[in-house]
Amino acid sequence: MDTLTSRPSEVKPIVLRAMQAHRPIFIWGPPGIGKSELVEDITYNELPGNNLMIDMRLALMEPTDLRGYPFRNPDTNQMEWAPAADLPTEEMAEAYDNIILFLDELNSAPPSVQAAAYQLVLNGKIGQYVLPKNVKIVAAGNRETDRGVTFRMPAPLANRFRHINMDVNFEDWQQWAVNNDVHPDVVGYLSFAKQDLFQFDAKTSSQSFPTPRSWVFTSDMLKIDGFEQAGSKEQKAEVAGAIGEGMAIKFLEHRKIASKLPKPEDVIEGKVKTLDSKVAKEISAKYSLVVSLAYELNDIYQKDGVEGPFKDAINNVVEFSYDNFEPEMVVFFLRTIMKDYKIVFNLRTTLKKDLQKTFQDRYVKYIA
Repeated sequence: MDTLTSRPSEVKPIVLRAMQAHRPIFIWGPPGIGKSELVEDITYNELPGNNLMIDMRLALMEPTDLRGYPFRNPDTNQMEWAPAADLPTEEMAEAYDNIILFLDELNSAPPSVQAAAYQLVLNGKIGQYVLPKNVKIVAAGNRETDRGVTFRMPAPLANRFRHINMDVNFEDWQQWAVNNDVHPDVVGYLSFAKQDLFQFDAKTSSQSFPTPRSWVFTSDMLKIDGFEQAGSKEQKAEVAGAIGEGMAIKFLEHRKIASKLPKPEDVIEGKVKTLDSKVAKEISAKYSLVVSLAYELNDIYQKDGVEGPFKDAINNVVEFSYDNFEPEMVVFFLRTIMKDYKIVFNLRTTLKKDLQKTFQDRYVKYIA
């Protein structure tokens, strides 16, 4: 397999063009990096029209799950095939502009299932079933080097697909995370420790390891009522079950420091002007505070736009950041709210004059 890899934001337009050209495409990549989420996002947010994605996990299927089940037609005394219920019918196809048939874990399926999929991908039909014309096929799977259960794909089937290798990219994940309500502590920690987003070693026997998917699992844990009241050992065991013991220790230590930070709403309301001197030395904690402030500002912005409460809030936060953050952290904050959250405001008309001048004097050079 070629070693050329692409980040998710580069893979997305390639997959979209394959869909529009009605050409099957196969996305290769290690486990947990968001291949299925990418296809889902394209289906519902990028591909024009009213669309549906059907997710078929072929590793869990038998050949009859694709080909259908044979039965004797009493009228003709011949064997016919009852089509698989998961495959889209003509009636279903008429209700949508496009149906994306996502064949996940294709190369983890047994050879007999791959052979059935081969007929569907190559010929657009299998047995008596014919694929509706507006159905587009996308497949995905782990690489043979990823220690998963894989079978070598038959050459005729492989040749039917376009192939693209996807890898992890922090900036792409961060953009996705802030738009999908991933917990600020997770985003803040990984903004500081980008290398911890994905650590997969096919040679290790570890059951849990950090991936974009397992960090989302961790985010979900933090939101559950009762997690914060659990003991430290219990918390560590729960988080370790998602991202591994070593990473859980690092992350929970980061949370202990971050817990000493001021509440974002107090900074936004101007009640807190300075950071505790001990906390101010912890860069990872300040990343978490920046992300939390961005979350809160985005909520205000979504409700009222740039007028009213947002104007006072952004001035309080910018003033706080000037007094407590390094220049690079101030720029990180501004980029987070403008680029990741797409909060649109004019610095000249929104910030107070003294804050505008400070920005011009200190920070403009860091934007370039």
